[in-house]
Amino acid sequence: MLSRCLRLLTLLLLLSAGTSQAWDFLPWRKGETVAAAALPPEARETLALIRQGGPFPHRRDGITFQNREKRLPEAARGYYREYTVRTPGARDRGARRIVSGGSPPVIYYYTEDHYESFRRIQD
Repeated sequence: MLSRCLRLLTLLLLLSAGTSQAWDFLPWRKGETVAAAALPPEARETLALIRQGGPFPHRRDGITFQNREKRLPEAARGYYREYTVRTPGARDRGARRIVSGGSPPVIYYYTEDHYESFRRIQD
């Protein structure tokens, strides 16, 4: 929540200053991408597990992602599934996830800040 507030404050300051850099702070911008090869190694491992159908290390992997904040394109309930991306040193699931869309998956998104922002994964 704090990171969202800081982003919003930064965005407002940049907008009031009339700078185009304000757009860099919009986490929900459509069209942001990341190459699969540029993902952290743990994310590449998770992506490979998704593509092969598991097995998944976390019991919540594969649950429906609700998209309540509407940060991803709208889709029918159950279209999106979420998977944990291991965070070295974290005692819990951490903040990193891959969200897939479709069954079988046809689109993938990466978030490193627990759904605050997403980047579409490009192969």
